[in-house]
Amino acid sequence: MEFESEDDAKKYYIEYARRIGFMVRIMQRRRSGIDGRTLARRLGCNKQGFSPNHKGTLGQEKKPRPSAREGCKATILVKMEKTGKWVVTRFEKEHNHPLMITANGFNTTGDKDKKIEELTMELAHQEQLCSAYREKLFAFINNVEKQTEELSSKIEVIVDNIRKLEAERQRFTHRSAGSLGL
Repeated sequence: MEFESEDDAKKYYIEYARRIGFMVRIMQRRRSGIDGRTLARRLGCNKQGFSPNHKGTLGQEKKPRPSAREGCKATILVKMEKTGKWVVTRFEKEHNHPLMITANGFNTTGDKDKKIEELTMELAHQEQLCSAYREKLFAFINNVEKQTEELSSKIEVIVDNIRKLEAERQRFTHRSAGSLGL
C-alpha cells in the first residue's frame, strides 16, 4: 500500500485498528541526518512489547502498575520513497491477545476504559465509606456534646450544693461562736 503522507498512513492504520479491535501505539521513527525530516515510522498494537521495569534511582521507587503490554508483534512500518510517497514495507497482522470488537466497531472495553471503570467504582465505594464515617463521627460528636451538657449540669448541681453547705457551715460556725460568747 502507498500513502500521500505519513499522516495519511497513521490515519489509515488507526482506522484499521479501530475496526479490527485494538489501539495503536505510535512507536519508532527514523529521521534524515541531513534535514531531520521523518523517513520511516513504525506503528503497532498498544499491547506490543513488554513494559520496562521502572525503578527510581533518585527518590522513591515508583508504585508498580499493571502493564497493558503483552508482547504483541502486530506492527506496520511505512517508509518515504524517493517519489515522496509513503509505502508499507512491513506489516505484521497477528495479535497474541483477544481483540475487542463491538457492533459499531469501537473498542468500548479497552484497558483504559476498564481502569477508569475500576477507579470509578473504587471512588464510589470510598465515598460511601466516607459518608458512613462522617455519620458515625457526627453521632459521636453529638453524643459527646450531650454527655458534656449532662456532666456540666451535674457539676453545677454539685457546686451549688457545696456553696449551700459552705453557707450553712458558716452560719452554723457563727451561731456556735455566738452561743459560746466568742
